[in-house]
Amino acid sequence: MKTIADPSRALTRGLRSIRTEFQVPQGFPPEALTAAEAAARRVPGDHADWTGRHFVTLDPASATDLDQAFAIERAGRDLILHYAIADVAWFVDEGGPIDAEAWHRGETLYLPDGKAGLYPPVLSEGAASLLPDGPRPAVAFSIRVDAHGAVRLDAATRVVIRNRAKLAYETVREADLPDGFADLAARLTRAEAERGAARVDPPEQEVSAGPDGRLALVFRERHPSEDQNAALSLACNMAVADALIAHGTGLFRVMAEPASGAVDQLRIVAQALEIDWPAAATLSQFERRLDPADPRHAALMLAIRRAGNGATYRAFDPGETPWHAAVAAPYAHATAPLRRLADRYVIQAALAVANGLAVPAHVTAAFARLPKAMARADGRAARIDAAVIAMAESVTLAGREGERFAATVTDIGERGASVQLCGLPVTARIEATGLTPGDSLDLVLVEADPARRHIAFDRVI
Repeated sequence: MKTIADPSRALTRGLRSIRTEFQVPQGFPPEALTAAEAAARRVPGDHADWTGRHFVTLDPASATDLDQAFAIERAGRDLILHYAIADVAWFVDEGGPIDAEAWHRGETLYLPDGKAGLYPPVLSEGAASLLPDGPRPAVAFSIRVDAHGAVRLDAATRVVIRNRAKLAYETVREADLPDGFADLAARLTRAEAERGAARVDPPEQEVSAGPDGRLALVFRERHPSEDQNAALSLACNMAVADALIAHGTGLFRVMAEPASGAVDQLRIVAQALEIDWPAAATLSQFERRLDPADPRHAALMLAIRRAGNGATYRAFDPGETPWHAAVAAPYAHATAPLRRLADRYVIQAALAVANGLAVPAHVTAAFARLPKAMARADGRAARIDAAVIAMAESVTLAGREGERFAATVTDIGERGASVQLCGLPVTARIEATGLTPGDSLDLVLVEADPARRHIAFDRVI
């Protein structure tokens, strides 16, 4: 969630409290900053010169930590996606002060009022970022995509590229993109549907002043180019995963199928939001029909994301195939090394196996440690996200005490009944006596306390 308006500064105060509570880093240790300044002055020596190729980036307009650039070429009926990923490992000395701080953080933390980066800005928003202000070192994964959308890693090459255009989701035009981009994205999207993938990317929530002057939770428009760009990243991560599995190594993102009870609860949420979910449609079939431009659909997409089992990291195990239920395929994180610690090591492993080399010992050792380190980082990020949403809900409902809201019961648990407000992206808990999932009821708001990030409702009898 991000904030686009905060005239009362209620969110500013709340976010300051969240940063303190969750010990969000405010800067970097001096030794890490000194090492980053020195690393930023390095000149690539063993990277192939790919500056003549037409690479571009596609991100939010305000983004400065650019992990990925891409170029596309045709090879008969196939398309070759050259996906250049920031070569973070080239800047970071294993065991040095930058590396130590990255292991402590695990990932970049995002809050509405700013981020706490994984690496010092001189690298993450400067020398290592694939910005268009000069050549940058990268690892280029060459992904072959056939007519049916099947992907294969053809090569991995350490290169120097030049970003020819920093394109933005909000303003990009089809003419700005490389030839073949739309065809490539369409192939990958069709392949997702055919294998039953259930990738759900709800739009970001924002806090904005409504027509009546009150703060309200709304959904930012999600642009088609975001989903197309996500399909490219997914293709690269799948191809890398397949290559690592074939060589008996790697670190993978895994997720189980949602439990049947969770799907039943989501059907009730759909009912509360007045969205028709055909009885014969599976979750994966249904969610691909949702339109993020519709606020009700966006709220349901967010509920689906929250109801998932949660993805985790797992090192390669010869006794099982790593599986990600939402992707419906093996999947590895390799495309965001400026923002996730794990990606730096997956990239190094993929670079080695693609070139017939042994995976470096420090990478293999890292794969055993990373699941725990990333779980800790993901857990803190999730708790921060939940706190931000709870704060935003309480801020936008403050002053509406005494108002009535229609709601639907979605679940009964040890802590009471979970309810979904009808027409609003807000959930709450109430006393559960006499209630069953699917019940419709009216609630009255009795408290909305932004300082405690707390909202409370009573049933209207």
